[in-house]
Amino acid sequence: MKKGYVKNIESQTLGNENFRKVLYTGNQIQLVTMTIQPGDDIGEEVHDGTDQFFRFESGSGEVWIDGVCNKVESDFGVIVPQGAKHNVINTGSTPLKLYTIYGPPEHLDGFIAKTKAEADAAHEHWDGVASE
Repeated sequence: MKKGYVKNIESQTLGNENFRKVLYTGNQIQLVTMTIQPGDDIGEEVHDGTDQFFRFESGSGEVWIDGVCNKVESDFGVIVPQGAKHNVINTGSTPLKLYTIYGPPEHLDGFIAKTKAEADAAHEHWDGVASE
């Protein structure tokens, strides 16, 4: 039986058309791809017990961390420490495609939201169940 997650993360990220797609959930870490449409954002949030890493594969935007604006584009990486108020905004004219790693997990394993509205309506949070 296969263990862990081993795939081309760039192709997984660029091929993702969903707002949020949970690819893998460990007990202390979670891998998620996201596609943010032009003019949209993830919504301002704070993760009190979770650090978060973003890797941008295509598009351009802004990552706000505790009131500070950081311009991002393809190949940028960003770490948001636990407790920081943050938002990711697509300021470009094409979809902003990224993957994010949460430590510990934030979302239900296997969760997929096609749109931001669907993700917002779900109000789901990790239930402690890992991918394996």
